[in-house]
Amino acid sequence: MVLEIKELTEKDYIESLKLSMYAFQYKIPEERKASRIEKIKNHHVLGVWEENNLAAKLHIIPFHIYMRGQEWKMGGIAGVATYPEYRRNGYVKKLLIQALEKMRNDQQIVSLLHPFDIGFYRKFGWEVFTENKKMFIDRKDLKFLNAQQGTIKRFTKESHHPDIESVYVQFSKKYMGMLVRDLKWWMNSVYDDGQIAVYFNKRSEAQGYVLYETKDQKMDVQELVALTQEARLGLWNFICQHDSMIETVSILTSNHELLPFILHQPKIKMEVTPYFMARIVDAEQCLQKYLFKDVTEKLFLHIEDEYAPWNNGSYLLANGKVTVYKDKPGSSCAHPPQRGVRLDINTLTALIFGYKRPTELFELGYIKGQETEISVLEELFPQNKPYFYDFF
Repeated sequence: MVLEIKELTEKDYIESLKLSMYAFQYKIPEERKASRIEKIKNHHVLGVWEENNLAAKLHIIPFHIYMRGQEWKMGGIAGVATYPEYRRNGYVKKLLIQALEKMRNDQQIVSLLHPFDIGFYRKFGWEVFTENKKMFIDRKDLKFLNAQQGTIKRFTKESHHPDIESVYVQFSKKYMGMLVRDLKWWMNSVYDDGQIAVYFNKRSEAQGYVLYETKDQKMDVQELVALTQEARLGLWNFICQHDSMIETVSILTSNHELLPFILHQPKIKMEVTPYFMARIVDAEQCLQKYLFKDVTEKLFLHIEDEYAPWNNGSYLLANGKVTVYKDKPGSSCAHPPQRGVRLDINTLTALIFGYKRPTELFELGYIKGQETEISVLEELFPQNKPYFYDFF
């Protein structure tokens, strides 16, 4: 059997589409295949070929995300698929390992993906980093809050305004992991069938928006973004203005959103669901770039990563700098560090994105160390809020 892993070229894109349609059970109309192929040209598609037949593949999509206001290069994993006759041969494992090497070479510090199975991707170093909160509100609970002096303006894809992007950027920089969107992404991936209502204050400054769709007496809010309490109130009152034409409202938002607290009836149905996963691809670059809090104590992080061995080693955090010992913890090196905390790449990812705090991960047994060292770790890592609105 001849087995080969290689990146697909344009002549192979039809085979990639065929595999996606089979695995994910959908059909692309002939007239739309050309546009789909055009989209794939921006991807790096890795495939496993068995006897010159495409058996499995995955896509790496180049993105950037906001990390404490900085823009980091990110590799988005998508379109992971295998034909049934080739499954359980470890082909996806091979592709993920190859993808990690590719992303590292392309200087993509982190990787994000939407999992079909969280446990599966955890084995390879990806970890949950964000949750979605979805609120379900009946018409009887659409009670107006304090009226605001601002105004609401509605926009569609055809009338898209740059103020919307400005609000999104300001909002995103408050969170860890939000996607850096360009205009093409707004047009092709955000709007879909929806429209956007923007709240402007009395100085005509855009302060928030809702991306939504109304259909079959339901209002589906896919994004609620409020930079101020004034905008939050104004957008909620705009939603309430639909009370004569809808029976229910669903609002998808961050688990950190404060809207439920201020409602007349906070006792509404809410679903909180793990959403996207993240993985640190290059630990050294990640730690060098991350904005730690300035503390006087120094601390070693001893990191283990089974599938990206270049991350194995010890990292000294001291005086705002990171010193790297690439030998594995416990091995002989010039200055072998003995003390410090030990953690794997999944745990480091949860820390970096702010999904869990050091004391929580220590309590769960995911971080090994002394309580004094965990206290230093708590001081080093600022309180971050992760979130991710998009899908790919």
